[in-house]
Amino acid sequence: MTIAQQPEALNFECETGNYHTFCPISCVAWLYQKIEDSFFLVIGTKTCGYFLQNAMGVMIFAEPRYAMAELEEGDISAQLNDYEELKRLCLQIKRDRNPSVIVWIGTCTTEIIKTDLEGLAPKLESDIGIPIVVARANGLDYAFTQGEDTVLAAMAHRCPTHAPAAETETEKGDRNAIQKLLNFGKKKEEVIQDESEYVDHPPLVLFGSLPDPVVTQLTLELKKQGIRVSGWLPAKRFTELPVIEQGYYVAGVNPFLSRTATTLMRRRKCKLIGAPFPIGPDGTRAWVEKICSVFGITPKGLDEREAQIWESVEDYVKLIRGKSVFFMGDNLLEISQARFLVRCGMTVQEIGIPYMDKRYQAAELALLEKTCHEMGVPLPRIVEKPDNYNQLQRIYASKPDLVITGMAHANPLEARGINTKWSVEFTFAQIHGFTNTRDILELVTRPLRRNTNLQDMGWDKLVKEEAKI
Repeated sequence: MTIAQQPEALNFECETGNYHTFCPISCVAWLYQKIEDSFFLVIGTKTCGYFLQNAMGVMIFAEPRYAMAELEEGDISAQLNDYEELKRLCLQIKRDRNPSVIVWIGTCTTEIIKTDLEGLAPKLESDIGIPIVVARANGLDYAFTQGEDTVLAAMAHRCPTHAPAAETETEKGDRNAIQKLLNFGKKKEEVIQDESEYVDHPPLVLFGSLPDPVVTQLTLELKKQGIRVSGWLPAKRFTELPVIEQGYYVAGVNPFLSRTATTLMRRRKCKLIGAPFPIGPDGTRAWVEKICSVFGITPKGLDEREAQIWESVEDYVKLIRGKSVFFMGDNLLEISQARFLVRCGMTVQEIGIPYMDKRYQAAELALLEKTCHEMGVPLPRIVEKPDNYNQLQRIYASKPDLVITGMAHANPLEARGINTKWSVEFTFAQIHGFTNTRDILELVTRPLRRNTNLQDMGWDKLVKEEAKI
């Protein structure tokens, strides 16, 4: 394609293929760890249980806080009383674990047989005295990480509208667990000094489930600009959900949380800050800058911060600079990852994505387009709900240096001499913020480094080494 033929704007297509992704009930794997006083009850068939058992691997032996309510033939043919069965299970959970909240995860089966989970939950919640949050995470309607989106959207309704009346203004500021963590070990005088570092701005709540170290990192990045984070959704404990009132500002940290964003805007009357997502040093800088601009704050030190990170990862960047990448689509992080890899010097041939809300990702799409123009590379083709057969034909024709794909297609592509990386690994890795840039590049470059090493060794030598093992 010549320069004159390159499109001047992003090209969107929809092939209406199937969701070739992980099941969205897999969100239980990270949410039950994030929300420490929760219990997740997945209501589905044995297939759902087998999937969770395999998806979460050895975590089973750590006695995780989730369980399967397995639907049998009697349930599916409506011969049993749904309410009594769920009540029996929830009372058992209360007796054994006594969680602060029970999250019911609906599956394909509950969707197909029309189980009225939303109708059953309020009465059962009243009977057993524990909040019950209902989230539909079925693979018919949602892809992989959208399971978290449905859970957070449901929890957004449970956020309090005001702090407890007994709290003072100082206590209100310290109510969130993150603030307590930041003040841990400090003297009272130091805490007061920290308070003076913040500028006067409307309350800001961030939403998206991230590991605690990353939550702390992003909170501190905003603190450097004088911005106080009033809370995170989800919090470490259900009892510490952030106060959300009309007029509060909210910002997301993941591109798959469009339903949560919509709920916060429409139901809780919040103001959404439409920013790129803090993935990679370029995205993190743009995220911080956007939040600063909304509050009328001039950001400081971001140029030096981003330059320092890029310099520290140059040994990785030089391995992929000038190479091409193809996204088949799986975890809905594809747009952000593609933008970051373009900034690293790669060419993105195609971005497949199971679902995309263009309004919620508008800032990210604009940054992707801007980055491509600045780096002098063609704009990628964006395909929503891609047809995998057609994608494979395009991969064979374009011969990318790397394909980021779901696990189903990795081995067949590797057998045809195409480097692949599982997209699910980016979901479970720490990839947000400035300090985790090296972790993203470690994942991206690993297959390229591995295959280079194999070629250097020679296949004959490799076969002999494997025979010894």
